[in-house]
Amino acid sequence: MRRVMNDDELEKKFQRDGYIEIPFISREEVEGLKKKFFDLLPKSGGNITVSDLGTESNAITYDFTFIDKNIEYKQAVYDVITEYFKPHVAKWLADFRPIIANYIRKQHESGEVPLHENWAFVDERKCTSVSIWCPLVDSFEENGTLQVVPHSHKRFGEVRGPMIPWELENIKHEIIKDYLVPMNLKEGNAIVLDDSIVHYSAINKTDGLRLAIQLILVPKEVPSIHYHMNPEKSKDDVEVLEVDTEFYMQFNPWKQPEGAKCVDKFKFKFQPMDIKTFEKKLHQPRFDEPAGFVSKLKAMLT
Repeated sequence: MRRVMNDDELEKKFQRDGYIEIPFISREEVEGLKKKFFDLLPKSGGNITVSDLGTESNAITYDFTFIDKNIEYKQAVYDVITEYFKPHVAKWLADFRPIIANYIRKQHESGEVPLHENWAFVDERKCTSVSIWCPLVDSFEENGTLQVVPHSHKRFGEVRGPMIPWELENIKHEIIKDYLVPMNLKEGNAIVLDDSIVHYSAINKTDGLRLAIQLILVPKEVPSIHYHMNPEKSKDDVEVLEVDTEFYMQFNPWKQPEGAKCVDKFKFKFQPMDIKTFEKKLHQPRFDEPAGFVSKLKAMLT
């Protein structure tokens, strides 16, 4: 298994739970990143939606840099965040490189991010991509903090992309009701999470702005991939595209990707899951675990 954290104890906790909390950036860096957010905000072009392609769209309830229409703005945000985070990433993570950077803004009575797993950015049977989630204000349930399902990493939705149906879609409300653990963090602390962990955040019920940063990273030595399905052509054909940071700068989740190298294709069978199966799989081996891995991991943790 390709390690994620430099520290052995943190690595054990990360592999067990699918996330860890760490002290990450200083108060001065928090204030600097807040200032940069407001300095850059006038460049924002607003969120990309399905309606930009001339079709109907549901309202997006969250505000991520990643889905902004202005590529220049997205690049500027990426440059700022990666520069601030660079020394801290090197301190905590075992040779990872950034591919996507987001400011996440939740204003009053808005900002719900539906229950989901992040897309797959690498071959997760071989290694792990991670998100660093770092609030720039104290983050708690009232203002819509990150919430996770512990131990849910690498157990669900191995094939994940924007147009690929998700096996937990029909039981989202039950999972939100019974399985989530809120990540209540002080500003500047961070959660490092496996991108395959099931997570969610509710609306901001406070009067203040809930501002956070997400940086997605992959191991330096591996290419990033993107699973693409075109449902208008087929509901079971998936292409594996080899992509880079520029791909995500230009990316529209609802548009056919252009210029990316297809390195594989396979058939995908959608199998929606019920809550009993979900509960059972939480306690079963991960999809990246080779034979004998569970007993070895248990021995390592005792």
